Amino acid sequence: MRIRGRVRWLHPIEGEGSGQRWKVSVNVRSMMQLHMVDRPRAGGWFWLALALGFALRLAFILHTPRIAGDTLVYGNIAKNWMEHGIYGFAEGPSGPIPTLIRLPGYPLFLALCFRIFGDDRYTAVMLVQCILDLGTCVLLSSLARRIFGQRAAVVVLWLAALCPFTANYVAAPLTETLTLACIALAFYGLERWQRCARVWNLWLWLVAAVLAYSVLLRPEQGLLAAAVLPEMLWLRRRSGTSITGALAPIAAAALCVILPLAPWAVRNWRTFHVLQPLAPRYATDPGELVPLGFQRWFRSWAVEFASTESVYWNLDSATININDVPARAFDNPSQYSRAAALLSQHNETFTATPEMDAGFAALARERVANHPFRYYVALPIARLLNMALRPRVEMMSIDLRWWQWSRHKRQTLFAALYALLNLAYFVAGLWGLMRWRRHGWNGYAALGWSMVAFLVLRSVMLLTLDNSEPRYTLEFFPLLLVWAGALFQTPARVSR
Repeated sequence: MRIRGRVRWLHPIEGEGSGQRWKVSVNVRSMMQLHMVDRPRAGGWFWLALALGFALRLAFILHTPRIAGDTLVYGNIAKNWMEHGIYGFAEGPSGPIPTLIRLPGYPLFLALCFRIFGDDRYTAVMLVQCILDLGTCVLLSSLARRIFGQRAAVVVLWLAALCPFTANYVAAPLTETLTLACIALAFYGLERWQRCARVWNLWLWLVAAVLAYSVLLRPEQGLLAAAVLPEMLWLRRRSGTSITGALAPIAAAALCVILPLAPWAVRNWRTFHVLQPLAPRYATDPGELVPLGFQRWFRSWAVEFASTESVYWNLDSATININDVPARAFDNPSQYSRAAALLSQHNETFTATPEMDAGFAALARERVANHPFRYYVALPIARLLNMALRPRVEMMSIDLRWWQWSRHKRQTLFAALYALLNLAYFVAGLWGLMRWRRHGWNGYAALGWSMVAFLVLRSVMLLTLDNSEPRYTLEFFPLLLVWAGALFQTPARVSR
């Protein structure tokens, strides 16, 4: 056990001569107070936060599980990969049909869970995700402690453990929980690597492995590597290392990130004869129609998530009601009539045809020509703000048009309060970031700028999307939670 206390005096023991021994007197009472009060209190708060965080996630698993949509897509791929050795869907009498619309990171996780717990045991998958998400909370708390001190660590742990927005996605077997864990582990590993005297160490390889798996989960997670690896290079150059010495470990890490994509790219080339090292933007296999005209028309008016679910996702699968399209989608009665006719044609067969898509493309061209600023600037920013600040109730039994007070007063009130809580997390995180920056980054300028770079890069990427989904901004929360710790920084920062 390491003993800490306050030195009261230091003097030689009499009669020892030149080989005298030194006697140290320690304030044992202060030491015992620290050991018996501060440490158990911090430990108690730690376990209480995790217990409440587990209870919150368990409540979501029991009451609002979401096993539909992409979850079944991932599960189907995982089972066929595991049972038949084919990365694809079980369709048709001839067996599974290969696909490349999803990267193999999450199907690999599901296949492992199915192998241990049994096929389609999604409750077990959700419980595993619960444990992983609590581990993410501990990682963020530990990172905050190393930067801002013990008090900040306790606050960050509570904020992370009781954050309903990230906890909710534990109850959905999707990539979000694992992606958040990768982000937290990448920045924690970056901090530990920065503090190591040796460049080639375990933390370098851990960061590289996390960045690689993160890309295998979602293709846009390459932005995480783009934010982390340049900062690692900058750190080595700042320390006086030669360009060759600085570049070698970073190049090795970058190679580790890219290397796992090589077998995937080779498989796609052999199976589909296309060069596809990631996953296609519109989640279509080679040969399938990509409705670019419809996508552009949708992008010319869409903002809220309700339109994504009732219009965007229903193409090629379900009815699209013209009444679900807001009035801002039409600049004149002619556009309304043409859009209504195209949607009526779609609803007859639930199939998008090239002719139909050409009709939507013509509508989109008119709208873009009439209001280019709206299309290229105003709507992308509106979608980004909607994804970041709207009530995150998409996983609950709450109407997606939550703002319609006359239809469901209680749901509207709950959604408004939920939006305020979400806003509070953003305000605390950004306020903490500004305070951290004013204090000179506490010696972690590279780490700070790397986190900011990831937020900026991801925001820019989200500006290019057609559909507004709030889950795309969940990746901001690991950063916001750590930054919020700066508001509770201890005067004497604790660092190991």
